[in-house]
Amino acid sequence: MLDERKLSVLRAIVEDYVTTREPVGSKALAERHSLGVSPATIRNDMALLEDEGYITQPHTSAGRVPTDTGYRLFVDRLATIKPLSAAERRAIGTFLEGAVDLDDIVLRTVRLLAQVTGQVAVVQYPSLTRSQVRHVEIVAMSPRRLMVVVISTTGRVEQRVLDVAVDLDDSTVAELRNRINEAVDGKLLSEMPDAAAAVAEAMPVEVRPAVAAILATMVESLAGEGEERVVLAGTANLALFGTDFPGSIQPVLEALEEHVILLRLLGEATAPSQVSVRIGHELPVEGLSSTSLVSSSYGATGVGHLGVIGPTRMDYPGTIGAVRAVAQYVGRILEESS
Repeated sequence: MLDERKLSVLRAIVEDYVTTREPVGSKALAERHSLGVSPATIRNDMALLEDEGYITQPHTSAGRVPTDTGYRLFVDRLATIKPLSAAERRAIGTFLEGAVDLDDIVLRTVRLLAQVTGQVAVVQYPSLTRSQVRHVEIVAMSPRRLMVVVISTTGRVEQRVLDVAVDLDDSTVAELRNRINEAVDGKLLSEMPDAAAAVAEAMPVEVRPAVAAILATMVESLAGEGEERVVLAGTANLALFGTDFPGSIQPVLEALEEHVILLRLLGEATAPSQVSVRIGHELPVEGLSSTSLVSSSYGATGVGHLGVIGPTRMDYPGTIGAVRAVAQYVGRILEESS
């Protein structure tokens, strides 16, 4: 177990290395930080930190840099989350509240995260399995052609047009619409098929085949759209950190193209208002071993996830604060629109 002095030395090394991009030496630490001990004592502490695997020396005669283990200890015990300023919070709120629909919310969010953190931002669309039905609309385009629209509480809209085998008059369509909405109101989208199935049984026999086709279309529209989608922004920011990635940034770029991997990593985020930080080799993806992922879920029931990916030499306090704040704003906007 490290004592407070050695923890202070580690904190100073992390902060200086993140700021300067240069290996940190004992003399620089003594000059920049009020550690209350001599450079010789700092050197001894750095030697112990190196023996324990918290820092390493990239080459002979150089200073020290944090390891993944050192960053982990920094995040878990030493980092103080940087709160956003009042001006930053107002700017985030104004930017996100101007969104006109779900797609706009997601695109604004990912652009905002990339801009605020200077990293690659990743945002998952709200998950259907954790969304609720807000409204089902059925519009008769002709006696045998209908438009079916399913709207979720997260603002997700799925729309399909279908042809039925019998004529449906306006009163039948209105009755069907009312019965379906009564059956599925407040249900999770994943519960909708069972909740709506009873509706067909309550309708006249002659229109049941048409009702069954409508219900099948509702279910197919949700499954067909695809449960999991992510969007990225700020990939070009990686070019600013070229020296942070061994060899090249190519493996990182290739990993970012695998959206299934990103969804899995984001899905391991913690509950809303909490932030998950995975550092270096904690990410089980070879191409991301030199990066860190800071992520959070958003929405009252954790309907989606968002986060940023950047080099392990990251401003963790600022990034954690930004991810947390944006997740809270997005969740609030989705709740207000439901």
